[in-house]
Amino acid sequence: MNGHQLKDLSAFLMVAEEASFTRAAAKLGVSQSALSQTIRGLEERLGLRLFARTTRSVSLTPAGERLLELIGPAMGQIDMGLEEITELRDKPAGTIRINADEYAVHSVLQPAVTRFLPEYPDIHIELAIDYGLTDIVSGRYDAGVRRGGLVAKDMIAVQISPPHPMAVVGSPAYFARRSTPKTLHDLTEHTCINLRLPTHGEHFPWVFEKAGKEQRVKVEGSLVTNSIASIRDAALGGLGLAYLPQAYVRDHLAAGQVIEVLASWRKTFEPYHLYYPNRRHPSPAFSLFVEALRYNGKPGFCVIPD
Repeated sequence: MNGHQLKDLSAFLMVAEEASFTRAAAKLGVSQSALSQTIRGLEERLGLRLFARTTRSVSLTPAGERLLELIGPAMGQIDMGLEEITELRDKPAGTIRINADEYAVHSVLQPAVTRFLPEYPDIHIELAIDYGLTDIVSGRYDAGVRRGGLVAKDMIAVQISPPHPMAVVGSPAYFARRSTPKTLHDLTEHTCINLRLPTHGEHFPWVFEKAGKEQRVKVEGSLVTNSIASIRDAALGGLGLAYLPQAYVRDHLAAGQVIEVLASWRKTFEPYHLYYPNRRHPSPAFSLFVEALRYNGKPGFCVIPD
């Protein structure tokens, strides 16, 4: 059944319900002559008269009564289905799957989810930690989160965080045993805690920048892990120097639990972006979550949970 047939049947039902072309036309928002033409066209295609018309009344013929019996319940179910779908706009539901690296989950997604889910209990969010540039389409994710420069050009990208400055930190207990590094070269003589990304064989590079000049330093140490949470805990425990997002150790810096060094060489990475394929009709749940994540430019946007 095409759209014209469905429209014609809806017109038939309205005339049958109102027993009046005038009242039915008013409810449908069309002229009486246009409605009469629609019904005549339907009758011609069926080869049957559906209404008996007089100057004073409109009534169903036996064929019209039979058609009403056949399509009335079905059209009612269609209307109920449309109403239920429309309710999703006011009461969004469904599951949203997002792929992101560990720091994005901790710094951006987790705080947003904490604020978002209590307002929308019928929405479920699944966060998958992944450092690789996963194909979110083949992986059946609704979206991914990466720093701006890592987002494919054919994706829609929405900024969801400020830029991320990095920091080299160590505990007071560590510096009680070792001198404070003054230059990047000094790092080669310190015990450093390395991050080995699960999707890469090499350690994550320690990148620094000053006056527009970028330098990468290869550091060594007795501990390598694949989690920045483990690196932070190890640094707090005095096991060595750590290269971490400054916001991730902000509270520990304020409390004096760690000390930042080489701040003049601090590197700032691009903001995180939520990216996803172009969809003509994204789900109400997904659209709501995108707006909840959209970066508003206010200081203190990123809140790091314990």
